[in-house]
Amino acid sequence: ATVMSVTLSTDHRAVDGALGAELLVAFKKLIENPMGMLV
Repeated sequence: ATVMSVTLSTDHRAVDGALGAELLVAFKKLIENPMGMLV
Protein backbone atom coordinates (compact mmCIF):
# COMPACT_ATOMS: atom_id res chain seq x y z
CA ALA A 1 0.00 0.00 0.00
CA THR A 2 1.13 3.54 -0.72
CA VAL A 3 1.18 5.88 2.26
CA MET A 4 1.05 9.67 2.12
CA SER A 5 1.94 11.70 5.20
CA VAL A 6 0.27 15.09 5.66
CA THR A 7 1.10 17.62 8.34
CA LEU A 8 -0.85 20.77 9.17
CA SER A 9 0.65 23.51 11.27
CA THR A 10 -1.61 26.28 12.56
CA ASP A 11 -1.23 29.32 14.76
CA HIS A 12 -3.68 28.69 17.59
CA ARG A 13 -4.08 32.43 18.06
CA ALA A 14 -5.73 32.60 14.63
CA VAL A 15 -7.20 29.12 14.05
CA ASP A 16 -8.68 26.74 16.60
CA GLY A 17 -7.06 23.29 16.59
CA ALA A 18 -10.47 21.61 16.18
CA LEU A 19 -10.99 23.55 12.94
CA GLY A 20 -7.61 22.36 11.68
CA ALA A 21 -8.58 18.77 12.52
CA GLU A 22 -11.83 19.18 10.55
CA LEU A 23 -9.82 20.39 7.56
CA LEU A 24 -7.59 17.30 7.71
CA VAL A 25 -10.63 14.99 7.93
CA ALA A 26 -12.17 16.65 4.85
CA PHE A 27 -8.83 16.47 3.02
CA LYS A 28 -8.50 12.75 3.87
CA LYS A 29 -11.98 12.02 2.49
CA LEU A 30 -11.20 13.81 -0.79
CA ILE A 31 -7.81 12.12 -1.19
CA GLU A 32 -9.34 8.68 -0.52
CA ASN A 33 -12.19 9.33 -2.99
CA PRO A 34 -10.98 11.76 -5.70
CA MET A 35 -14.20 11.35 -7.71
CA GLY A 36 -15.90 13.25 -4.88
CA MET A 37 -14.10 16.38 -6.05
CA LEU A 38 -15.92 16.21 -9.38
CA VAL A 39 -19.43 15.98 -7.97
